[in-house]
Amino acid sequence: MAVHLTPEELSEATGLARRQIVRLCVENAVPIYNGRIDRTLFVHSVAAAGHRLPAEARQQLLQAAGG
Repeated sequence: MAVHLTPEELSEATGLARRQIVRLCVENAVPIYNGRIDRTLFVHSVAAAGHRLPAEARQQLLQAAGG
C-alpha cells in the first residue's frame, strides 16, 4: 500500500465516505497535497483529535506503514 492515498482510496480502506475523509482532513489540518493524503498522518491526526476509525481499517493502514 502506498504512503499517500487519494480520498477515494482512504474511503475504501476505512469504510468512510469520501466527504468524511476530506472533512476530517480539513478539521485536523491534515494536508491534501496534489489530491493525496499521507495515510499515517491521517490516522494519527484523526485519533489524536478523538475521532474513531474502524479498528480493522486503522490496523490495516498502520500495518502497511510498518507502525
